[in-house]
Amino acid sequence: MLSAESAALIRATLPAVGGALDEITTRFYATMFAERPELLDGMFNRGNQASGAQRRALAGSIAAFAGALLADPDTRPDALLARIAHKHVAVGVTEDQYTIVHKYLFAAIVDVLGEAVTPDVAAAWDEVYWLMAGALVAQEARLYLEAQVRPGHPWRRWTVVERREETPDTASFLLRPSDGAPAPRARAGQYVSVRVRMPDGVHQLRQYSLSSAPGDETRRITVKRVRGDGAPEGEVSNLLHRTVGVGAELTLSAPFGDVVLDDGDAPLLLVSAGIGCTPMVAMLEHLAATGSARPVTVLHADRSPADHALRADTRRLIGTLPDARATFWYERDAVDEPGSRTGRMDLAGLEPAAGASVYLCGPLPFMREARAQLLRSGVPARAIRYEVFGPDLWLADAAA
Repeated sequence: MLSAESAALIRATLPAVGGALDEITTRFYATMFAERPELLDGMFNRGNQASGAQRRALAGSIAAFAGALLADPDTRPDALLARIAHKHVAVGVTEDQYTIVHKYLFAAIVDVLGEAVTPDVAAAWDEVYWLMAGALVAQEARLYLEAQVRPGHPWRRWTVVERREETPDTASFLLRPSDGAPAPRARAGQYVSVRVRMPDGVHQLRQYSLSSAPGDETRRITVKRVRGDGAPEGEVSNLLHRTVGVGAELTLSAPFGDVVLDDGDAPLLLVSAGIGCTPMVAMLEHLAATGSARPVTVLHADRSPADHALRADTRRLIGTLPDARATFWYERDAVDEPGSRTGRMDLAGLEPAAGASVYLCGPLPFMREARAQLLRSGVPARAIRYEVFGPDLWLADAAA
C-alpha cells in the first residue's frame, strides 16, 4: 500500500536514512523529552533511554518496516508490528501520542539530514510513518478491546499475598486484585507491566512475565534484582526487592504479549536461560492444570543451581506431566543438581521431535546461539518463537 512514487524515493534514500537512524533517534528522544518531560513519568523506561536500547529498537523497527514495504509495496507488513503493539498497550500508549512522536521524529530527520530531505523525500517518509502508525493504532485498539480496558488505562491495583525468596537475587510475588474482582484473562507466556513511583517522584514501568498458570484469583511475577556489575543497577527491580512485602499494593497492567503457549497438541521444546525461565514455568503450570498429555522437553541454562529461579517448581511440574523431561546446564556447581550438565547449553546432537513448537527466552546472545543450533538440528525457523525482555534488539540488529 506504499505508493509507487514514495517507494522509489524510499528505496533511494533508505541507505542514507538508515545510516543516520542512530543519530536521528538520539536527537528525537533528547528534543522530545526536553519539551515534553511528562512523557518520562510513567511512559518511557529511563534505564533503556540511558543505555540506548530504546533508541536502537526504534531505529531497527523503522528500518525493518520500510524494508518490508519495499519488498512488497502492495501489502502493509502488520505482522512485523505485533510485538510492538503488545508492548505499547502494556504501558498505555494512545493514538494521539503518534502525532507527538511524528512531530519530533521528523524534526530530527530534517536536522540530521538537512537539505537531503526535500519536500518529496519528506512526503515519502511521512507516508511510511503513517502506514506504520496506522497499523499499530489498529492493533492496539483491538488489544485494548480484547483486554476489556480503556485505551491508555490498562491499570489495576493488586495486593501482595505472598512473597517467596527464590534465590539470593530473585523473589516471587503472588498477587490478588485489590478490589476482590476476578483476575483478568491471561494466557501462559504473557507479561504485565508493573508501575511504581520512584523516590524522586517519577513513575517507572517494567514488564515481568507471569510465572504461574493464569488462574481466576491470583497472578505471580518473579523478579530478578538487576545488580550494577559495572552498569547502572535496575532501579525498579531493586525497589521491589527492598520495599515490597505481604500486604503491599502494586499497580499492574492487564496481561499482554504475543508469545503465548499454543493450543495444539504438538510436542513442546522450552529453551531458556536465567530469568527467562519465568514464562516457561507458567506454560508448564498451565499444561499441568489442564491435564495436558503433550510431550514436553525443558532445557535451561544458568550460573549455578543456587541461581536457578523456580528450579523446584520446574522439577515438580515435570514430575506431574505424563511425558515431560528436563535437562539443566550450569556454569558451576552442577554436581549439586543430579542429572545436570556442566558448562553452557550445547544443543549439538539434539533430535527435536517432529513438528515440535519451540519457545525461547533469555539473554539475547543466548537466544541467538540457541536458535542457530536449533536450525542446524533441523527445526524450521517458523517453529521457533522468542520473548525478549525489554526493547526488541533482535529486530534492531537484523535491520542494521
